[in-house]
Amino acid sequence: MRARAPASHASWLLPLLLAGCAGPHVETAQLAPLTPPAQWRVDPGATAPLERAWWQAFGDPVLTELVTHALANNLDIAIAGTRVRDAKAQEMAARAALLPTLDAVASGADSRSLNAFGQPTEQTAAQPQVQAAWEIDLFGRLSDTRSAARSAWLASEAARDSVRLSIASAVASGYINLLALDARLQTAQQTLTARAQTLRLIQRREAAGYSPKLERMQAEAEYQAAAQIIPPLEQAIAQQENGLKLLTGELPGAIARGGTLATLTEPAIPDGLPSELLRRRPDVTQAEWQLAAADSSLSAARKRFLPQLRLNGSAGAVVSTLLGDPISIWSIGGSILAPLFEGGRLRAGAESTGAQRDSAAFAYRKTALNAFREVNDALVAAQQADRQLAILVKQRDALAESYRLATNRYKEGYSPYLEQLDAQRGLLSAELALIQARANAMQARVTLYQVMGGGWSADMIAQAHQAAAIPQGVTP
Repeated sequence: MRARAPASHASWLLPLLLAGCAGPHVETAQLAPLTPPAQWRVDPGATAPLERAWWQAFGDPVLTELVTHALANNLDIAIAGTRVRDAKAQEMAARAALLPTLDAVASGADSRSLNAFGQPTEQTAAQPQVQAAWEIDLFGRLSDTRSAARSAWLASEAARDSVRLSIASAVASGYINLLALDARLQTAQQTLTARAQTLRLIQRREAAGYSPKLERMQAEAEYQAAAQIIPPLEQAIAQQENGLKLLTGELPGAIARGGTLATLTEPAIPDGLPSELLRRRPDVTQAEWQLAAADSSLSAARKRFLPQLRLNGSAGAVVSTLLGDPISIWSIGGSILAPLFEGGRLRAGAESTGAQRDSAAFAYRKTALNAFREVNDALVAAQQADRQLAILVKQRDALAESYRLATNRYKEGYSPYLEQLDAQRGLLSAELALIQARANAMQARVTLYQVMGGGWSADMIAQAHQAAAIPQGVTP
């Protein structure tokens, strides 16, 4: 005779059995919290805060129009949007798994057969039926799967926002570079005009016997040296315009200008940027949601060792010409699926999911560390670009005065042409370097906006300062 466990023991026996099926413990990496720095390596000083639509801070309406157009029509953003749509559909599918399913089935047939007495029998029969099935989320496995899908969906939205930020930055950077090329071309053309005037002057002086042929040949060489700068610049301008058109989702073509490089407003670096603002970076947000999805997936993988409870039922009727009245049919039942031996498949799946979780944790920490480095680099670049710009302005002014004096001395016959030529070469080099320095200062602002995750209002910065006052760390 088989012995039964007393009822008093059954109440604690079942939880112990289920606990034994809860799956193996999966070792996961333990990372120390990443505490944001109290301040950056460079103090930006007391200046204006960043704005949300940061590209408007440059004061160029064409730039604003280009960025707005790119955000609406860029193909990379459209591709990222399709990934969000797909992730949302996956989340809906995972959520639907928590609900019962209801299906309608109808079958019918005409048949002729022999009965037990050897007589042919003909009938027309139909069997409509409704079937229902439901897997009860007894241990939360389906909820964890749905949570992982939702986190993946939110991560895809953050990835799309990251693409939008990159596109806006690329448009702003490309437009600034286009204006810098315009300025370089204008400088080259002005230099070419000045050297043409000098060449004509030397030709007249040579005809009058006041200048040797050597000066005319030197002037001719310098004229051609200035002329050869122009074709590559015009080519670069056309290529930059085509690149901007591609970013806005259009065919190659010319780009309008809202002003010049000199008329662009140089945005002020924000006052006391708190490191908590980095949590608003799309890539940091994406890494956070990917880590959350990995945690939920690991929990679901461990719960696959637990039993699964499924309920099913059906109800319908049988209608036949051989029956006087329809006959109702129904069934109801359930099943429990408890894995006993899977050859290590479930354990391998849990270990694989645990490794993916650790990968997401390391990726999150790396993203956060990289964010701090990029902001420090951007602040240093902006500060040093401003210093270099100020130095080059003074150098250009000094060389311009030197060129003016050398030109006057040459015209009056007090100095040789070589003195004016050296001054002119130095001035051209300084002018081109100054244009590049001014473009670098603007580009540094664009980079700062990008690494900070966009623009930020004064209220948002104040809120971030308040949050930073509470001791906390970035814990994967």
